Amino acid sequence: MTSEITIKLEQKGRAKFKPASDYKVEDIQKVLLQKIAEENSKFLDANIDSEYLEAIQYNQNKINILSLFSGCGGLDLGFELAGLAAVIGEEAAMTAFADRHSFESLREDSIFHTIYTNDLFKEANETYALNFPKSHFQHGIDIRKVRNFPKSDIIIGGFPCPGYSEGGPRLIDDERNFLYLHFIRAITQAKPAIFVAENVKGMLTLGKGEVIKQITEDFAAAGYRVQYKLLNARDYGVPQLRERVFIVGVRNDLPFDYHYPAPTHGTDLQPFVTLQDAIGDLEADPGPYFTGSYSSIYMSRNRKKRWDEQSFTIQASGRQAPLHPGGAPMQHIGKDQWAFAEDDLHPRRLSVKEIARIQTFPDWYQFSDGGNMAASENSRLDKQYKQIGNAVPVLLAKAVAAPIAEWAVHYLREREQQHSQQLMLF
Repeated sequence: MTSEITIKLEQKGRAKFKPASDYKVEDIQKVLLQKIAEENSKFLDANIDSEYLEAIQYNQNKINILSLFSGCGGLDLGFELAGLAAVIGEEAAMTAFADRHSFESLREDSIFHTIYTNDLFKEANETYALNFPKSHFQHGIDIRKVRNFPKSDIIIGGFPCPGYSEGGPRLIDDERNFLYLHFIRAITQAKPAIFVAENVKGMLTLGKGEVIKQITEDFAAAGYRVQYKLLNARDYGVPQLRERVFIVGVRNDLPFDYHYPAPTHGTDLQPFVTLQDAIGDLEADPGPYFTGSYSSIYMSRNRKKRWDEQSFTIQASGRQAPLHPGGAPMQHIGKDQWAFAEDDLHPRRLSVKEIARIQTFPDWYQFSDGGNMAASENSRLDKQYKQIGNAVPVLLAKAVAAPIAEWAVHYLREREQQHSQQLMLF
């Protein structure tokens, strides 16, 4: 079905459409309702069997997580780390996290246990499998074709965001904007205690605010108290300026009030983590990085931060990766025009290892490049840049998860007591 409401105009260039400037809130509401109805009907034609449900290893002694749009696992790893800190303590968890062997020996102590992941990105799924225990079931199919989702205690995920991005055409009827409905469908089936959904800042202003209003109303209709907040990753120890929206829902029957984490870094707190802190030791040996020319779009603004600053937002593209902070600053030579300094002889993009550090992945984390040796090195590297740029920074995810992990310890204790009482009745 095609929308009859004029909310987009044809234009030439990289994006096929741009938003019309004179649409009304009533028009937006009609389009949203129409698209929601269309999206809800899509999965009805799916013909995917549900035998995989028998393979799900639900652990009665853990808080079981279902991860949607899981990517390479940044959000999941942050939750696991928060769940470990809630059990063995912050210092012990962070010390173990730095070393794979130490972390592997303790990670089963985490209060959280991931049982199911879903994502279409092949290389991201390969990365996830390389870095997480094999106890989860990995579903590499279109979420719209998943007829049944398993029981879980928490659902997490960052549903796709290109349709919301401030850097894109920002169309309210972009079909990618409605995949959140399948997140809601998973919630209605799995009936988790809590869900956490992440997305880009642009969703707050898309459609004059009607889109975020509709999304939160839809989540609330599933039986949850819903809130959302814009967080900046650098406030939580991430060496990057990265603003993201986190939507958190708590099931209506639960006596738990989620509170977003207070910043841990900044004025009157710990100093912000800088690029020098994060990647200074990699300057002589950064590992592979994307090479090649710089487009006019790339050179339309400053791409280089100083060593004592935080990185620009890491994007899901090797070609668009920020510049390494070494050498002289870029020079502003005109409107939307920047140039490399004459004495900056070897400017380069940040390497895969550097952007992984900036996204606060540990050095032991492995990223698949697809293994296609017939492809160019840039092509293989771009698979890794895309995964890392799409991920939620691990320490930001940990901060968001920490209040839930603290609650989960008590929730699990109560569930175990109820289970014991039920056994006594028999």
